[in-house]
Amino acid sequence: MKHLAFLFLFFLTSQTVHSWKKDEFRACDQTPFCKRARFRKPGSCTLIATDVSISDGDLTAKLIPIAEHDHDQDPIKPLTLSVSVYRDGIMRLKIDEDPSLDPPKKRFQVPDVIVPEFEGKKLWLQSASSEKLDGNTGGLISVVYLSDGYEAVLRHDPFEVYVREKAGKRRVVSLNSHRLFDFEQLRVKKEDEDWEERFRGHTDTRPYGPQSISFDVSFYESDFVYGIPEHATSFALKPTRGPGVEESEPYRLFNLDVFEYVHDSPFGIYGSIPFMVSHGKSGKSSGFFWLNAAEMQIDVLAKGWDAENGILMPTEQSRIDTFWMTEAGIVDTFFFVGPGPKDVVKQYMSVTGLPAMPQLFSTAYHQCRWNYRDEEDVENVDSKFDEHDIPYDVLWLDIEHTDGKRYFTWDKLLFPHPEEMQRKLAAKGRRMVTIVDPHIKRDDSFHLHKDASQRGYYVKDASGKDFDGWCWPGSSSYPDVLNPEIRSWWAEKFSYKNYIGSTPSLYIWNDMNEPSVFNGPEVTMPRDVLHLGGVEHRELHNAYGYYFHMATADGLVKRGDGKDRPFVLSRAFFAGSQRYGAVWTGDNSADWDHLRVSVPMILSLGLTGMSFSGADVGGFFGNPDPELLVRWYQLGAYYPFFRGHAHHDTKRREPWLFGERNTALMRDAIRIRYTLLPYFYTLFREANVSGVPVVRPLWMEFPSDEAAFSNDEAFMVGNSLLVQGIYETRAKHASVYLPGKESWYDLRTGTTYKGGKTHKLEVSEESIPAFQRAGTIVPRKDRLRRSSTQMMHDPFTLVIALNSSQEAEGELYLDDGKSFDFKHGAYIHRRFVFSNGHLTSSNMASSTLGNSKFSSDCVIERIILLGYTPGAKTALIEPGNQKAEIELGPLRFGGQHGGAAVTIRKPGVRVAEDWKIKVL
Repeated sequence: MKHLAFLFLFFLTSQTVHSWKKDEFRACDQTPFCKRARFRKPGSCTLIATDVSISDGDLTAKLIPIAEHDHDQDPIKPLTLSVSVYRDGIMRLKIDEDPSLDPPKKRFQVPDVIVPEFEGKKLWLQSASSEKLDGNTGGLISVVYLSDGYEAVLRHDPFEVYVREKAGKRRVVSLNSHRLFDFEQLRVKKEDEDWEERFRGHTDTRPYGPQSISFDVSFYESDFVYGIPEHATSFALKPTRGPGVEESEPYRLFNLDVFEYVHDSPFGIYGSIPFMVSHGKSGKSSGFFWLNAAEMQIDVLAKGWDAENGILMPTEQSRIDTFWMTEAGIVDTFFFVGPGPKDVVKQYMSVTGLPAMPQLFSTAYHQCRWNYRDEEDVENVDSKFDEHDIPYDVLWLDIEHTDGKRYFTWDKLLFPHPEEMQRKLAAKGRRMVTIVDPHIKRDDSFHLHKDASQRGYYVKDASGKDFDGWCWPGSSSYPDVLNPEIRSWWAEKFSYKNYIGSTPSLYIWNDMNEPSVFNGPEVTMPRDVLHLGGVEHRELHNAYGYYFHMATADGLVKRGDGKDRPFVLSRAFFAGSQRYGAVWTGDNSADWDHLRVSVPMILSLGLTGMSFSGADVGGFFGNPDPELLVRWYQLGAYYPFFRGHAHHDTKRREPWLFGERNTALMRDAIRIRYTLLPYFYTLFREANVSGVPVVRPLWMEFPSDEAAFSNDEAFMVGNSLLVQGIYETRAKHASVYLPGKESWYDLRTGTTYKGGKTHKLEVSEESIPAFQRAGTIVPRKDRLRRSSTQMMHDPFTLVIALNSSQEAEGELYLDDGKSFDFKHGAYIHRRFVFSNGHLTSSNMASSTLGNSKFSSDCVIERIILLGYTPGAKTALIEPGNQKAEIELGPLRFGGQHGGAAVTIRKPGVRVAEDWKIKVL
């Protein structure tokens, strides 16, 4: 046993010392389904649609092969096809084996991702019209209504499905236009067949044999495609096959525990969302989502990839072709017509759900390390933040706080008084987060393992026994969270009774939930492991972390009797994870390339629903030099999720450990985040209501600006702020593109810059380029406190950036920052408009949500007017006929005074009320 323990310790040490090794993970040519699919040529699909009719409100058909059957092969059975349409321009296409033909097993359909209310948006089709393509010379198509201006089309021979504009018949998104569709049907194994797959000493029994699916998807009027996280690569997805593309891997979607992942790679890492968005010069966007949790590989095809194949495609429309491949499951796909970028995001969210509204504290700064050693270390770090006047809200504990990696426990020597420790933090308005991973230590004296084992709640291996894999505790088993009963059991573990030592100010971090299995194939669970109902792990792998995240978040809701919003950070994710909490980009490294790639990674996550995301500030692995660490704090202050974190082998890197000057720079960056918390919280509410992400690509706000389409060095925070990081050492200048026709104002100095051009700016160590868009109003809180909780009653500042018409508008959202009462109307939502020298505040809150009320005595103490010509001395406040002074005052952003601007001092108006301020 000691020998085994030594070997395991050696294995873990090697995991932490060595970086990502490419040969530990499968490439496409080592993955049979991917290799087979990529070998197929355009035109190889021979399926045609027959028996086309309207049934149960859907357009339905059978797909059968038209080619002669090869008698050496099993006969191809008909597949069932259905096209459904939903409100707001959403088409759903499902293709599966015909259950009436008695397939060997039912193919897996991913449950609990589509929100229940989506089915209520279905439009029940009454009829389909028939047309011939190209007048009377082409093949027959069936056409059904999709939405005003759009139609769904099923081509019969050859089989093809697409969405088109009604006027002009211009295509939007199509499937199988290149006839690459392939559906490997389940069948009975023959005596001489070997279905097993082997990789690096691991054998996958594959009891049901090949069952992959692949097809081409084309996006029209498109110049770029985006999305399908998670990859450490550019935001605009680069071609992976075709002319000018050197030998390349497809974009892989397969959740994996990857130490020190490399940047600029299509390799899949911790999460998977098979949702792609296209955008083009027309300013229009469209989207495609495949609800499938098996391993997926996606090629983006370079223009001209099909030039030698003679496939006739519409030539008058620019398009991007893609090729989607998966190991198992069914075709369950969604076509989103847009036409705007925000429309596509909203359409996707109507299927998978809107992002959860976070607690206010979780939108502030988090301090984490693997590991804070003990209670004394925690107390010291906490006091040092106060000593150095640096605000923070959350202190995190990694795996070493537990009793021997047994989750829901505390090391009694290092953390003997966990409740008292949490209460001390809570007294300052701060919280604690502890880690709870899915691997449960196989120890008969551990109550959690004993209970799970006796109930039969673990995932089973291919022989039907509890799966036993290695992770941090050593020998471990994993709860089968596909099962709703087991998710409920897991949720109960977070009650104060079960999680001894926890308090209401303790929240949770789910790591290693891909799931990570150190001795498994590709450091994860074998594909032939079994879940509820005999579902193989290969069929749901990418959703395992999603179900675990769901169960944990539900546990925190139950713990608080449904009154307290949960906060759960997860490393693994899938479509729908936005409903349960935040994610981060995993085990990055302390280098400039990883700082740079954090921006496209976060943009991709936001575009696909995961608004609440961030990267470890400073890099998890390695030791950042002070300059890199400062630049990372300056950029991280604008991430939706803002956390500093580091590996236990790194040097301590709290902000006060790098000399007074660097401490001041990091303090200033963190204070910027706290200053902007009202704006961020308002944006989180916008995401919660509409799905539009907090951090956005430039083209989401400027959809016709071609210079913005591939720009992933800069990003928008909401519709008002543009931020660009500094991504190289000792930078003296930065080239920043400012889109649009209106001006932009430097956040610190108020200096005006023209839109629609690239500016070469001098940069200093003090800040990164950040600007406010003319025509916007941004709410701030400028008083410096220890935590966000202590800012609740502080007054506001409004920064009004006037456009060329001397107008601007903005919003402010407030609630209690913690409960679900906002769902019943307990919130304040104001709209501010400046026009004709008047600033007005009006109510935007819905009157239909309920009778709950939220009140605030907060007032506005300063109104800053950027772009306003000095001259007026007073402002008139109505109602009340009061006057306020106007003077030249400091911008005072992030604790620094910066430039000066026209300022209305102490107007004293309450944020919750209607009022008007007139500049005299």
